Amino acid sequence: MYKKVLPGIIHEISTDIKDAILTDDNLVKKWNLLTPIMRNEWICWVEYPKQESTRLKHIIRLKGDILKGKKRPCCWQGCPHHNPNNKKYFT
Repeated sequence: MYKKVLPGIIHEISTDIKDAILTDDNLVKKWNLLTPIMRNEWICWVEYPKQESTRLKHIIRLKGDILKGKKRPCCWQGCPHHNPNNKKYFT
């Protein structure tokens, strides 16, 4: 059965995030009910860490938190890519 995982507004959803979401039909439903900016915050929160081990922890937490009904990552300053002044840090 084909399930669609909706994207964010700035970030593309990576294969590993998409695959993690697709493991649970309820998670897919809750993910797709998030607004595009909320999905973008989750994607950025997973993509932002430099260490792969931290990224994997974020993917696991994303799954649990969204299933619990959380809309955005806790303790996250928000996606820094929204601000054009931050562009110099991401080139």
